[in-house]
Amino acid sequence: MTEGPYHHGNLRAALLERAEAVLAESGADGLSLRALARDLGVSHAAPSRHFRDRRALLDALAVSGFTRLNERLRTVAEAPGPVSARLAGLGRAYVEFAVTHAALLDLMFSAKHADDSSAGLKELGHRSLDTTAGLIAQAQAEGTVRAGDPARLAQVAFSTVHGLATLAVGSLLDDTPLEEATELALDVLLTGLARPGR
Repeated sequence: MTEGPYHHGNLRAALLERAEAVLAESGADGLSLRALARDLGVSHAAPSRHFRDRRALLDALAVSGFTRLNERLRTVAEAPGPVSARLAGLGRAYVEFAVTHAALLDLMFSAKHADDSSAGLKELGHRSLDTTAGLIAQAQAEGTVRAGDPARLAQVAFSTVHGLATLAVGSLLDDTPLEEATELALDVLLTGLARPGR
């Protein structure tokens, strides 16, 4: 079998793209290097040039997911405008990513928390929290967010939007539109984060 259109070095990207689609359709159990090779019309050995085994593929998917999520959140955090608006923007961006890429997000967190997870993957997995904590610290310096450990406050903020996204993915918001639920959650969250008296 020929290597089709992937002989110029873009097979790795094609494998990851197809793997993410299969993950969304069938879950992680539906992923195999041999099936991906068949789907892409390459030899069954071709994927092994890029991923030594299925676990390496799953880890690469997790890295790709965290990289994209971190970039989205960093872009929002560094945008111009009031810190409160950027904090709300982080929440919206996270919910949108989590709902759109639910299976990928599950994989990202399971890979990050695996006993043999690499230090690099763990660091990448913490970067979104670090971005949020940095923005909270900036708001504290401006006097708009309550005192407290920025990392702890960021964890609470993440638990709020992650929980909302989980409910949405599980169709547990009943008749409440996701956008409405997101804005209400962010309003409650930002009110709670605000420095008393503001």
